[in-house]
Amino acid sequence: MCDSSLTSTMKPSQYSWVDFLFTCLGLVFLVFDIVLDVLAVVSLYQERDYRSLCVLLLFLVGSSVLVQAFSWLWYSYEDYRRETTVEKCLSVGWLKLLHVLQLGIYIRHAGVVEVSVRSFLPKKNPEIKTPGDFAVYLSHDLSMLRLLETFSESAPQLVLMLTIMLQRGQLDHWTVLKALGSASAIACSVTMYHRSLRFFLKAKQKQQFVSSVVYFLWNLLLIMSRITALALFASVLPCFILTHFICSWIILFFFVWRSKTDFMDNAFGEWLYRATVGLIWYFDWFNVVEGKTRNKTLLYHGYMLADISLLCSLWCWKIITDPPYFEFSPFWAKIIAVSVVSTYILGLFSKMIYYKFFHPKLNKDQLKGGDTESSSPEPQPTSKIISADMPDAHISMVRTNLENSDMDGDIQDRSLSIPASPDTKRYNKRMKKLAENFYS
Repeated sequence: MCDSSLTSTMKPSQYSWVDFLFTCLGLVFLVFDIVLDVLAVVSLYQERDYRSLCVLLLFLVGSSVLVQAFSWLWYSYEDYRRETTVEKCLSVGWLKLLHVLQLGIYIRHAGVVEVSVRSFLPKKNPEIKTPGDFAVYLSHDLSMLRLLETFSESAPQLVLMLTIMLQRGQLDHWTVLKALGSASAIACSVTMYHRSLRFFLKAKQKQQFVSSVVYFLWNLLLIMSRITALALFASVLPCFILTHFICSWIILFFFVWRSKTDFMDNAFGEWLYRATVGLIWYFDWFNVVEGKTRNKTLLYHGYMLADISLLCSLWCWKIITDPPYFEFSPFWAKIIAVSVVSTYILGLFSKMIYYKFFHPKLNKDQLKGGDTESSSPEPQPTSKIISADMPDAHISMVRTNLENSDMDGDIQDRSLSIPASPDTKRYNKRMKKLAENFYS
C-alpha cells in the first residue's frame, strides 16, 4: 500500500507531438544540410574557388570531429550504456568505430526517433515503462549536440556563404540555398534547446509557447546581426577575419575559464567544453554557470555591440574608399551598416522583454530532477511509515511487510526502513545543469 501511494504521485511527463515534430524536423534538416554541404563543395570545386573550398571543408570536418568527441565522451561517462534497440545492436567497439567515422550522432538520432515512436504506440516496450520520459531524456543530449553543431558549423558556414555573395555581387542559387539551410538549422537548434530547458520547469511554472517564440526571436536577431557583421567585414578584409576570430576567442575563452565551469566529468572534457563555449560566445551568449550573470551579460553584449559597430564601420570605410568591381552606393552601405547594428539593439530589447515577462526566476531546488540522471526517493524510516494515528490492523500489516523484506539482522538495530519504489523518470544531468544555469 505504501509503495503504491508513492508511485501514484509520480506522473510521467508527456512527450508531445510538438517535441516529436522538432525531433523529426531536426533529422530532416540534418540530412538536408549534408546534401547541401556536398553540393556546396562540388560547386566551389567546379568554380575553382579553392580558398573558399578549404575554409568550408575546415568547418565541416572540424565541427563533425567536435560533435563526435562530445558524443563519445558522454557515452564513456555512462559506462557505454546502450538502451535503445538501435544502440543494443552495436558493441562498444562498433560504437567507437562509428564515432571515428563521424557517424555517432546518427545513432543518437535513430535512438530518439525509435523511442519517440514507441511512446505514441498503444503497445509499449515492457522494458521501458515510460517511453515518453525516456524519449525526452535521450533528446536532451541530442539537442545539446545539435546546438554545438550549429555554432561550430552552421553559423560559420553562413558567414562564409554571405561573404561569397557579397564579394561576387550576385546571388548564386546554391549559395543562397546553403545560406537558407544554415539559417534553418540555427533556428531549429535554438528552439529545440529552449524546449529541452523548459522540461525541468514544474507544472505550475511551465512557460507558454509564446515564450519559445520570443526566445527564438531575440536569439535570431542577435545571431543574424552578428553573422552579417562578420560577413561584411570578411568580404572586404578577408585576411583579417582569422585574426579577429583568434583574438576574440582568446578573450572569451579566458572569461569562460574564469567562470570556473563544471559541466563535464573529467578535466579533458571540461577544457574542451570551455574552448567550445568560447566559440559559441563568438556568435551568441550562452549561460555556463549558475547564479546571477547580469553583469557578465551586460559586459558581453556591450563588447558584442561595440565589435559589431566596428566591423560595420570598417566595411563602410572600405566600400567608400576602395569600392568593389561592381557598383555599390555609399548611401546604401551606410544604411546596411546602421541596419545591422540596429538589428542587434532590437534583439537586446527582445531579450529584455523575454526576461521581464516570460523568464521564471528559480533556483536548482525548484527544478525537476535530482543531481543524477535518474532520481529515486530516499528510503523511508519506520517512524515516517508507522504513525500513532494508524489503525492497529494497518500497523500490523506494515510490520509484517518489513519483516519479510530482504533486510538482514536485527530490524530494530538497523532503523527499520523499506526502499521506496524508484522514480521511473529519467533526468539528464547535463541538460539539468544547463537549466540551472539558465533559470537561476
